[in-house]
Amino acid sequence: MEWSPDPDALRGRVAVVAGATRGAGRGIASALGEAGATVICTGRSTRAGGSARSDYDRSETIEETAEMVTDLGGEGVAIAVDHLDAAEVGRLAERIRTDHGHIDVLVNDIWGGELLAQWDTPVWDHDLEKGLRLLRLAVDTHLNTAHHLLPLLIDRPGGLHVEMTDGTAGYNASHYRINVFYDLAKVAVNRLAFSLGHELEPHGATAVAVTPGWLRSEMMLEIFGVSEDNWRDAPGRSAPPGFAVSESPRYVGRAVVALATDPDRHRWNQGSVNSGELAGEYGFTDLDGSRPDVWRYMVEVTEGGLDADPADYR
Repeated sequence: MEWSPDPDALRGRVAVVAGATRGAGRGIASALGEAGATVICTGRSTRAGGSARSDYDRSETIEETAEMVTDLGGEGVAIAVDHLDAAEVGRLAERIRTDHGHIDVLVNDIWGGELLAQWDTPVWDHDLEKGLRLLRLAVDTHLNTAHHLLPLLIDRPGGLHVEMTDGTAGYNASHYRINVFYDLAKVAVNRLAFSLGHELEPHGATAVAVTPGWLRSEMMLEIFGVSEDNWRDAPGRSAPPGFAVSESPRYVGRAVVALATDPDRHRWNQGSVNSGELAGEYGFTDLDGSRPDVWRYMVEVTEGGLDADPADYR
């Protein structure tokens, strides 16, 4: 039976996506809108510009994301916030308390450190300032957000907090990720979901770390010279075979929606899971109707040497 999103699954619920400007954050906000939620989209890149623009310095804005949410059936609200600034995050919390009173779903997708990472560079050769900023973007922003916004999630039972990262706790525990700074960042966010899960549990709330697979973000599509409409043209020309198992940002968004609408979601508390695993559990699909499982492909084919067709993993 063909799967389709329920446009009223989260109607009347309030979600915050911190770092909703592009990539997974935009995909998650869109999927929440697809399910009818009110989605507060925060980030640094706005149409108004300003000095707090994302480190990526790209054209996408939180206003665009909020409009997508509304176009998909939800209510999108764009609020400019630099999550490195604890005072700004505190003001965000007060505004949400005044305007909405409560948060049902909090997704922390703040990152922005990809361009700061020097690949396969030992710590003594890596630019120290860039490495430390990468860690601040990955850890300080998440702690600022948790400190100020989680009180709005725990004032009634049933809240969901999602920490977005790259790689599950199990995968990252056995794999060196690019360099020391990047490696620490990815491990730390998984651990944060574990720690927060312990602190949220007495309040009837759930914390989960979620990772997408090979994400066709705006940046990734540009790297391979394709668009979302013709991305399949990239493998064989400019992208490795694994790109054929890539996923749209909406896919991991639908994973978050699946968790948010599961009355038994607390079984995932303190856990770390990827979008492909959640698709297998809940039955949602990507925009093309497939269920890509990039991490299984990486372990079995890319690293394990199995001779397999990438199509078998979607």
